[in-house]
Amino acid sequence: MTIASFDDVEAEFEAFDDWDDRYRLLIDLGRALPAMPDALKTEATRVRGCASQVWLHPRSDAEGRLHFAADSDAAIVKGLVALVLLLVDGQRGSDIDVADVRARLDGLGLSKHLSSNRTQGLASMVARIGELAREAA
Repeated sequence: MTIASFDDVEAEFEAFDDWDDRYRLLIDLGRALPAMPDALKTEATRVRGCASQVWLHPRSDAEGRLHFAADSDAAIVKGLVALVLLLVDGQRGSDIDVADVRARLDGLGLSKHLSSNRTQGLASMVARIGELAREAA
């Protein structure tokens, strides 16, 4: 199955019996992220609060929709970034609802199966996207 939306991820997570398969899916999502140019990996784009290195760089298109370049130096974390982007990429800043993003992620049961560092990092990513969305709105 090709993963094109968060709904696809939810369906795959439900179909898998164990978390090893879910982790592999997250890693595959991260591998599918378009490469982020090294020039965009700066202190200004680094997400604070993540144990791993995570970078998010937004740009707005002509219609005011946000598109993110993103990367991480850790495979599962990069997959988590890709997962979050499935929920927010291509939306206007004013349409990004951080509470909804958190609820959708919580529905996957990630917090029960990720380390506390990764759980905190995921929360930091979502919070940073919220800040970027408010700035763009």
